[in-house]
Amino acid sequence: MKLAEASIVSNIELLPGYFLLCVEEPYIATTARPGQFLTIRCGDELILRRPFSIHRTADRHLVFIFFKVVGKGTHWLSTQKRGDTLDVLGPLGNGFSLPASANELLLLAGGTGIAPVVFLAQEALNREKRVTLVVGAQTAEYLYPKEHLPQGMECIFVTDDGSYGERGTITQFLTRHDELVSRADEVYACGPLAMYQEIEKQRQTWYYKKTVQVSLEIRMGCGIGACYGCSIMTKRGMRQVCKDGPVFEIDDIIWEEVRL
Repeated sequence: MKLAEASIVSNIELLPGYFLLCVEEPYIATTARPGQFLTIRCGDELILRRPFSIHRTADRHLVFIFFKVVGKGTHWLSTQKRGDTLDVLGPLGNGFSLPASANELLLLAGGTGIAPVVFLAQEALNREKRVTLVVGAQTAEYLYPKEHLPQGMECIFVTDDGSYGERGTITQFLTRHDELVSRADEVYACGPLAMYQEIEKQRQTWYYKKTVQVSLEIRMGCGIGACYGCSIMTKRGMRQVCKDGPVFEIDDIIWEEVRL
């Protein structure tokens, strides 16, 4: 990991309340793996740095972050302009695993869960994997724009209210299209806690048990494994999301004790 001053290349409101930030930071751009994150110091008033999934990289020097404005830190970040500099630390954590034997991948992104999934899709396509991406949102207004997704994969959109694509949540969609799970060699997901819990329930009924890797969006303190504020209980004991994760296998987590 590296502590660096990253220059902002662009910062646009991609969706209402959601921003796509691009910074120039060659070290992170060339060493980061899908599923890892970085932390940013968001102004002088906040003591703790804020963690953000690495959304994607480009041209060996650009790093993209996709974030939702939810508090003082993200509001401050949304106001920063081209040419401003950010105090960033990364890449951090353990990311997704892409086994060489897995050729057919199913990616599930609910809401802001699209943030780390785009980087994963990008890397999988670079390795000539076949990728199916299911993107979910409450309404069409908050669906991640298709033109900003990597080309060369199958994209399926679902909305809770049916305003675009299929109606329902991602997990409801999976119950109607179990063939997507059947043909996948590996399944990846990022989204809210309820989505993970439902996927784990459904997983028990799958004829072929699939490995499901999930990225946990949990409140962090230090982001480097020093404070233990993001600890969760797994079948192998306590683990730190910032250090041992944020990616875990879904059946390794004791979900009844997780509070994201």
